Amino acid sequence: MSQKFSNKLDEIIAYKREEIQPLLPVAEKLRYAAAERNEVRSFEAALRQEEPGALGLIAEVKKASPSAGTIAADFDPIAVAKQYNAAGVSAISVLTDEKYFQGTLQYLAQIRQVVDVPVLRKDFIVHEAQIFEAVIAGADAILLIVAALTQDELKHLLEVAFTYQLDVLVEVHDREELDRALTTDARIIGVNNRNLRTFEVDLHTTERLSEEVPEDIILVSESGIKTPEEAGQVLEWGADAILVGESLMRCPDIVSLSQRFMRPPVPEVYP
Repeated sequence: MSQKFSNKLDEIIAYKREEIQPLLPVAEKLRYAAAERNEVRSFEAALRQEEPGALGLIAEVKKASPSAGTIAADFDPIAVAKQYNAAGVSAISVLTDEKYFQGTLQYLAQIRQVVDVPVLRKDFIVHEAQIFEAVIAGADAILLIVAALTQDELKHLLEVAFTYQLDVLVEVHDREELDRALTTDARIIGVNNRNLRTFEVDLHTTERLSEEVPEDIILVSESGIKTPEEAGQVLEWGADAILVGESLMRCPDIVSLSQRFMRPPVPEVYP
């Protein structure tokens, strides 16, 4: 795209709005196909941890990202997902964006067939047709990024997702975005510790925003969590669950690290 953008998120969203144009003429067909589905796993229930000291884990199947480049050159999404499933993770997140993350919706459909846990479609969703696609592929939940949507779009897409029994991870990065999310019917809020405009990571973003999230809403800390010790810190700050991709994808023992993330050590003082 020749257009100039002030940050990467704006570039990605502009590209995504162009990319989905072929879906729009068939949106109604997709809507009817989505309505045929009758089996959904509860992403929300999977993230609720009753045991003290336990942390929900959304483990991500991720080949690449704009910030890290190629993460897994020898990429076998099915094998990775099976290891996550064996580890007993709460849910699995699948990157389906092709241009920036080298993912595909086909990965999600294949993974959903071989795991027992809920599966999240991780993409830049800007139109209801993408939700219908997600339902048809077998997603149990989707991601909606507050910074990528107008307030009307956010509310509408939430409503559509709920209509098709999908749970929604509503992602925020700052207080203004959190305030917007809290005026909706969002039940799961993800605090992204990575600023999608600058790609800078600050784990304290979870600490700052967690105090403003009502207790009945599930709080997920996303991005930048590399160790079980950091997982323990965000648990201490009030997170109910974490979303981890890169650290797990680079680890030779995915099962062991996943389980350590879900039973993290009590943190010392985080810098």
